[in-house]
Amino acid sequence: MSLMRRHAIAVMAKAPMAGRVKTRLIPPLSQEEAAELYRCLLLDKILQVGTLPGVDPYLAYTPTEARAQMAPLVPQAFTLIPQSGSDLGDRLHRLSAILLERGHPGVILIDSDTPTLPSTYLLEAIDRIQSETTDLVLGPAEDGGYYLIGLKRPCRSLFDRIPWSGPSVMTETLRRASQQRLEVATLPPWFDVDTPNDLVRLRNDLATNGGDVAPHTRAFFFTQRAD
Repeated sequence: MSLMRRHAIAVMAKAPMAGRVKTRLIPPLSQEEAAELYRCLLLDKILQVGTLPGVDPYLAYTPTEARAQMAPLVPQAFTLIPQSGSDLGDRLHRLSAILLERGHPGVILIDSDTPTLPSTYLLEAIDRIQSETTDLVLGPAEDGGYYLIGLKRPCRSLFDRIPWSGPSVMTETLRRASQQRLEVATLPPWFDVDTPNDLVRLRNDLATNGGDVAPHTRAFFFTQRAD
């Protein structure tokens, strides 16, 4: 029996390969720039998650053969785990089930596309998933999806046949949670970086907000792309 008792938090990640990531940003970015931006987004999310107390951090990566490429991106505290499944929903379900089977009392899965997400939101997610009265934690994205999901037991119905590319992901997930009589805690909404408009918003946010938020993404815009 596993002795693990800390909650798990896993960053969902793709190998930052040109032409395979952030393709909706091509143009205005080139394939190489989009891959480098994604690498920066991922590094910033790893950095943020690595500062959270009392959790076991994971990097859940795809494709499975990318382990050697992904390993140098994470500090020693992270555990690498490959994603598997036929689509995003299948991968999310399988990953959550595996981590729960490892003995974690709860698991939080988070995307790598929200570099300016306040760390207070993640701390709230951890606090909520540790509460005895919460079954499910959701962080709604402004485009209708979610940037974070946390749960305490496997629940395939939350993930099967979800219209992932559409604006109703969050609504449909909440409907299914209600069917399962799950007690849901909802975090404040935030935006992820998927479209050229999101890219402009992110750059403007970083330009107007100082501090140490998203240092890798900030360097992408203001060091490499100073033009």
